[in-house]
Order: sequence, then C-alpha cells, then structure tokens
Amino acid sequence: MTHAELLDLPVSFPLETANRALAIGRTNGYFMAKTGTYPVRVLQHGRAYRVTRYDLLRYLGLEPAPADRAPRIRL
Repeated sequence: MTHAELLDLPVSFPLETANRALAIGRTNGYFMAKTGTYPVRVLQHGRAYRVTRYDLLRYLGLEPAPADRAPRIRL
C-alpha cells in the first residue's frame, strides 16, 4: 500500500486490509490474529477481525494525516 492509501484508510477496517499493508499472507494473518501474535491490536466482533487505523499507523511509524488535509468550512 502507498503512504496515501494508508492515510486514507477508514477508522477501522478488516484484517485482510491490514494483512495487505503489512505484507502478511491471508492464512498467516488469521492464524496470528487467533493466537494473539498479530503485530498490531486486533479487535474481534463475532467472527470478524478488525484493525484500527491508529494502531496500524503507529506500528508503521507514520503520523496521522495533517490537519490541513481536513476539509475546511468557510463562513
């Protein structure tokens, strides 16, 4: 994934997206999530695994998008 793609991720996303960002295979990623060895915190909702943008960016050493990228409201 490119730097811009990483910064444009939603607040939380499926484990498969995190696997792609971390270059981890699908089977190994799910195995690591189930055994608690995934490199970032994994949230489990029923049978689904999700990762937060904050945790992924922090692990990769990237800063969140700067405030100037946020839409501005003119009055």
